[in-house]
Amino acid sequence: MSPASDERRAQLAANLAAVRAQIERACERVGRSPEEVTLIAVTKTFPADDVRLLAELGVRDFGENRHQEAQEKVAAVADPRLTWHFVGQLQANKARAVAEYASVVHSVDRVRLVSALRRAAAGREHPLRCLVQVDLGDVAEPGGSGGRGGVSPDQVAEVADAVATAPGLVLGGVMAVAPLGAPPGQAFARLARTAAEVREKYPKATWVSAGMSADLEDAIAHGATHVRLGRRLLGERGYDR
Repeated sequence: MSPASDERRAQLAANLAAVRAQIERACERVGRSPEEVTLIAVTKTFPADDVRLLAELGVRDFGENRHQEAQEKVAAVADPRLTWHFVGQLQANKARAVAEYASVVHSVDRVRLVSALRRAAAGREHPLRCLVQVDLGDVAEPGGSGGRGGVSPDQVAEVADAVATAPGLVLGGVMAVAPLGAPPGQAFARLARTAAEVREKYPKATWVSAGMSADLEDAIAHGATHVRLGRRLLGERGYDR
């Protein structure tokens, strides 16, 4: 390993230790076990070498939000121990390609996309896990940015039903991004209520994907089972990479 690789590994190891400690503290405050929270490293714009280093440090879940970058990175890393999560907005015409490498799609927000994913999953060995992305814009304060993608809470049941009844798909639960201009705790409390409504009908849909670098503690306090971290773990992104 080169000196630069050694330095990057040490940096990632320190960041990972700090993140895990933060997750532990957040769980302790609300009486949860850290084992209930899965860390997803969101590696968009970062190289495949960072994925390999994080894998060496014990990270097993990785998230990408751009199909082309994800496809290339999965092929470059080629590590069967890893679980790949697609966390970005997904066009229906990219569903088949994404289903070739992703184990989980976090951003299912319409019935038409469910239909595309159902067709895409037809040849898979294992079912494709899908999360319904919830738009939390209704909790944004005046002057805020509103929602950041997803289906409105009153339409979640329709999309969840479509996933749950589609061959080759498994309804995993829900996902959301806290809207800008709203207290994260308020947003994630709204998501928790929606997640509970989904579980009432589908008890195995237990995943709540919520919380990023700036708001993971609020997400954990409101039941997040998966947190998606990029900057806190990998550093500032260089979008010119």
